[in-house]
Amino acid sequence: MALLHRATVTPTKLELLAGWLPTRRWHQGAAGDLERVAAFRFDDPAGAVGIETMIVRHGAGPVHHVPLTYRDAPLPGCDAWLVGTAEHSVLGKRWVYDAAGDPVYLAVIAGAIIEGTGEAEEFVDTDGAGTLQRREPAMTARGTGVPGGTAPAVADIRRIEEHGDHTVVDVGSLRIVILRRITHGDLPGAALTGRWDDQPEVILAYLSNG
Repeated sequence: MALLHRATVTPTKLELLAGWLPTRRWHQGAAGDLERVAAFRFDDPAGAVGIETMIVRHGAGPVHHVPLTYRDAPLPGCDAWLVGTAEHSVLGKRWVYDAAGDPVYLAVIAGAIIEGTGEAEEFVDTDGAGTLQRREPAMTARGTGVPGGTAPAVADIRRIEEHGDHTVVDVGSLRIVILRRITHGDLPGAALTGRWDDQPEVILAYLSNG
């Protein structure tokens, strides 16, 4: 379950991303303001890290896949993946990271792919007193599943490489490929796929053997 709050975030997530995305080699800019196309959340089993995947684009430009994590303190050794900091009116200062550099996200996405699970249910604390209202996610995501596979534990990241349209992360014994610009096509083995509105299913990430 993803617990959300009725709150203001300063600067907004889109404002943070608008300044950060052009620094990424996989980003393709276009005319127009950055807009949110869709989003979904994963659940951190420990309840400590917020995990949100945002689908964004500039105007009529390509659609980008940007997973983020939200933390209440800096993540040691992860400065290169810091998108920025923001003030949350309920939770206080938040450190916002590109989730490709956050081992909690990597364990969760690998678990979703291997176990065939999907996005978290979203509940909004409507009054700050624990009154929860279920919110429909703006998109769905689902892992294909790996027969006999089990979700991995959080592990140290061994290597991260950014490429023209994807990021490759070696974490524990796994290699995870995060597709940064949305693509259609045949599934490359065990994968995480997503869908929103009337769009056909897209590939978000997959496990690679090398």
